[in-house]
Amino acid sequence: MQTIEVLQTLGIEPRESRIYFALLEYGPASIRDIADKARLNRGTAYELLKKMHDKGIVSYFPRGKRKFFSAEPPARLLDLAEQQQRNVHTAIQQLQSQIIPALNSLKPEQVNTNVHYYEGDDGLELVLKDILNTVAATPDKQYCVFSTKLIRNFLYRPFPNYTRQRVRAGIKVRVIAIGDGGENAELSERKWINLGGLGEAAAYIAIYPPKLAMISLSQGDIPTATVIESAPLVTTQQLLFDTLWERL
Repeated sequence: MQTIEVLQTLGIEPRESRIYFALLEYGPASIRDIADKARLNRGTAYELLKKMHDKGIVSYFPRGKRKFFSAEPPARLLDLAEQQQRNVHTAIQQLQSQIIPALNSLKPEQVNTNVHYYEGDDGLELVLKDILNTVAATPDKQYCVFSTKLIRNFLYRPFPNYTRQRVRAGIKVRVIAIGDGGENAELSERKWINLGGLGEAAAYIAIYPPKLAMISLSQGDIPTATVIESAPLVTTQQLLFDTLWERL
């Protein structure tokens, strides 16, 4: 990751980075000089400098009738990152303990089924994380999977550490593998079936009450996923899985 990209994660936009670099290189400067060195107009440079001052990465002092700005030491960037980390930690705690329960209470009680659709590697990663987070909160920490041969090369592409995180969280999985291939991993059990043409399909179904995730590949090997939260559907799928599991 480039320096400017790292700074963007701290809320410092690229134009602000250019100003900061210019101040580090040339030292204290007036707004006019800063605008010239950062290739910005004066009005834009002034507005950006005000934001940077609020963030604590530049300071200013009067010299005659003009303000001169200077860059705070680069170590200030680490202070900024650590403060954001503390803010995020606090936000996560509030989300878990207060905000998410409050938002969930807004859902109408009569809605029995929630359906969400995801596409691409980013969407697939969200679904895989949802599986881990949901199962980790259950008493037995276990879920079940139907998995065909052709999906296996694509499933964990956006989340290569998935199995490692699953094991670290103490989550167990039972897998019915359709078609050859696939290996047992720690905290997993696997059984195989061969159903002819179905082995050529690219499909993955995860049953993790109260949810069901169905993942497949569209044209161009783009993953698509549908997550359904429905007690009747999940209970039925679980029954089918358990029945087949016992017969294999």
